[in-house]
Amino acid sequence: MTDDRLRLATSADPDPLIVAIYDTQAEHRELGMHSHPRGQIAGIRRGLLTMGTQTGSWVVPADHAVWLPPNQPHFGYTHGAAEGWGCYIAEAACVSLPAQPCTIRASGLLREAVARASAWTGTDLDAAQQRIAMVILDELRSAPVEPFSLPMPQDPRLQRIARRLLDDPGDRRGMDEWASWAGISERTLSRRFVAETGYSYSTWRQRARLMRALEMLAENTPVTTVAIDLGYDSVSAFIALFRRTLGVTPSAYFASSE
Repeated sequence: MTDDRLRLATSADPDPLIVAIYDTQAEHRELGMHSHPRGQIAGIRRGLLTMGTQTGSWVVPADHAVWLPPNQPHFGYTHGAAEGWGCYIAEAACVSLPAQPCTIRASGLLREAVARASAWTGTDLDAAQQRIAMVILDELRSAPVEPFSLPMPQDPRLQRIARRLLDDPGDRRGMDEWASWAGISERTLSRRFVAETGYSYSTWRQRARLMRALEMLAENTPVTTVAIDLGYDSVSAFIALFRRTLGVTPSAYFASSE
């Protein structure tokens, strides 16, 4: 992104309505916690993107994107080579867009409209550009939400467990051992995990492993290594779970985005 477009993207100025980017990179890129006065949609055409807030994280595979409302603190990083796209939207235009961060499936029309808008310069949009900007907003409003999120619990004891599992998703300790480690009863742990994240402890841990698996696979880690490092009983068990959750095998999943 040029310095002028970076200035526009990070400005609270309502003009232009949108600032679009389309970018390729050859290696890992990381941005620490920050925020923008504009709403942001960040997508990936090739590769894998991880984004997160203080309350949750998202793994963004090809043809998906994360929506972040204005002034939402967040971090992000890509895994190796990637082709990314995004759009920064004036705060007033975000009223009809989701109030909370989420992952969406990006339509081809949305991606192509953003690609077209990424070539624009200046702050004044002509009539044709305004129509494309409206298409982008319409596509965002109608985009289906996808389940690549991992909400974090708020209870400090559960947060300790969750963060340790994120650091080492392959940790094989059972729920009773984690409860003892965190100083909480197993029953309370089970009940509060569901209440605070929407997932049972076992489902949350499974999602944490799957999200880490996507990151490792995007970095060209062999499937066997992924399965062993993440604590699966066997490679076939990992592949079966991956297929059951995402509809294809790990190799087919990433082949489809090349």
